[in-house]
Amino acid sequence: MSVAPVAPHSGWAESRPVRLFSRIGTFCLIELQKLRHDRTELITRAIQPVLWLVIFGQTFSRIRAIPTGDVPYLDYLAPGIIAQSALFVSIFYGIQIIWERDAGILTKLLVTPSPRSALVAGKAFAAGVRTIAQAVVVLIVAALLGVSLTWNPLKLFAVLVVVVLGAAFFSCLSMTIAGLVLRRDRLMGIGQAITMPLFFASNALYPVSLMPGWLRAISHVNPLTYEVSALRGLLIGQPTTYWLDFAVLIVAAIADICAASALLGRLAR
Repeated sequence: MSVAPVAPHSGWAESRPVRLFSRIGTFCLIELQKLRHDRTELITRAIQPVLWLVIFGQTFSRIRAIPTGDVPYLDYLAPGIIAQSALFVSIFYGIQIIWERDAGILTKLLVTPSPRSALVAGKAFAAGVRTIAQAVVVLIVAALLGVSLTWNPLKLFAVLVVVVLGAAFFSCLSMTIAGLVLRRDRLMGIGQAITMPLFFASNALYPVSLMPGWLRAISHVNPLTYEVSALRGLLIGQPTTYWLDFAVLIVAAIADICAASALLGRLAR
């Protein structure tokens, strides 16, 4: 008489994703707790995007050097500045993880039972939450300058999701570079070298149609372009392909979380 095999307990399979997301949330909260020691960081980091919007935006609106069709240039620029703030906050995030390696904190975190991907993802989404504060400041300043923004709650929530995904990608890119170069000074140099090319090789400041062919090709593989497109569609109603924008951001963030997780052990040696 044969005995039917006992089905595995489904609780284990169900608990793994729950535990993973719980640990990601824990690491994210740990990162955000650091803001309690320097709350002025959120304000000081918001100064640069506001200056871009107020000075660069209003100046180029007056000279009308960049054709944006029926959309005023300041309206066109505001979503690009929000994406820029996500880039500038996140691209040097790897410096923090190198500092944690030098202080011995990273080694202690890696011996916990939490997967490395949870640690990386927690830091990535903490960068996204930090960027949300800047995005809110830019939105308020843009509204005060007369930019025609949507105030639809669902669209504004989608804007926050886009900002978090963009920041998650760029922070993980920074942590991936940190895992390759292993030193803060090298990471600073590489970060400075790629920040402005990423920014200018996107549609943050001008339409892709104005770019030369070689730069247009780069913009099509630049996740920042899709982040800006999604933000423009949500905030000022410019036509875009939402499923493509979100798909690129999600795939890019997941791929970079995997890459940074794979290099985390090399960083801790």
